[in-house]
Amino acid sequence: MGSYGDSTRSVKAVDSEPVPGSPVAPTPVPAAAYHLPPDEDDSLDVYGRMSNPTWRQLESAIAQLEGAAAALVFGSGMAAITAALRVVTKPGQTLVVPADGYYQVRTYAREFLAPRGVTVVEARCADMCDAARDADVVLAETPSNPGLDVVDLHQLAMTCRSRRTTLLVDNTTATPLGQQPLSLGADLVVASATKALAGHHDVLAGYVAGSHPEMLARVQRERLLAGPILGPFEAWLILRSLGTFGLRFGQQCQNAAAVALMLRSHPAVKSVRYPGLPEDPSYDIASRQMRRFGGIVSVELAGADVVHDLVGNSALLVGSTSFGGIHSSVDRRARWGDPVPDGFARISLGIEDTDDLLGDIGQALDIAGR
Repeated sequence: MGSYGDSTRSVKAVDSEPVPGSPVAPTPVPAAAYHLPPDEDDSLDVYGRMSNPTWRQLESAIAQLEGAAAALVFGSGMAAITAALRVVTKPGQTLVVPADGYYQVRTYAREFLAPRGVTVVEARCADMCDAARDADVVLAETPSNPGLDVVDLHQLAMTCRSRRTTLLVDNTTATPLGQQPLSLGADLVVASATKALAGHHDVLAGYVAGSHPEMLARVQRERLLAGPILGPFEAWLILRSLGTFGLRFGQQCQNAAAVALMLRSHPAVKSVRYPGLPEDPSYDIASRQMRRFGGIVSVELAGADVVHDLVGNSALLVGSTSFGGIHSSVDRRARWGDPVPDGFARISLGIEDTDDLLGDIGQALDIAGR
């Protein structure tokens, strides 16, 4: 699929074999009780927590998009990340997690892994390669959420490989259409499919993808025993959405680039971060390893009240802590405990027309900044 464009790749990823008389698009298969074969063959579907046809089709599609040999779906992004971490970390080992990434990953590492004998080190994106020199497992998130700093994945992977360190990369913000961490040397990709993959604000899901059969088998075993599974109907919702992933993500990236350019010159804006801006500190690295710069812009305004006024005076922005959906949204990240200023906001751009967003956000900022 490497020669296809993103929209074609998205449609082809959810293709099924053409069987006359069968639906063109995949349909959900409930995780109901299955009829057991009399010969006790366990290679068939026998129980919904083990596997089901809708999971397998979604996992095949995600693996194709990530450039992986296989993928495993979970009930949320955190379910996927924590399952992978439980599998690859052992007591006595050192785990590096992002100090400036998604805060719940740090919380999980501190509250669950550290008491079980794992040494947890928190490192910012800029320091991730140095921290990896003394680590057994590294989890990197790039671009980071919410600051949008970028880790040099090629350099990080080389450092990890020299020490036989396991490298996991959270690809949620970039998506598989924005970057391919496995091709840059990652051992596993973890991500929330709740965001741009599902893209309609109506489902929670996550996945782990990779090309190491033994490692994936252990993650699959963890999913079976611990049970953080994705419902088959939710899996079908994502399959339904993946066909338009290329179109949606392309519009989101276009909107983000245009909004970032507008924000950097607005008097109410103190600072803007977007990896696609040539003056952004992460631009050089992002240009080398990312195909698209994503649909998220981070901005600092004068304070919390200005962020609330921005949403209140906009007809198109909604206040929401998720991102990647069809609606443009704003989240003031300090409310969740992120180490950012009170006026720091993450803007997730949706699929609205670019000119409409520019006009709406511009007038809302004019009012909010007074």
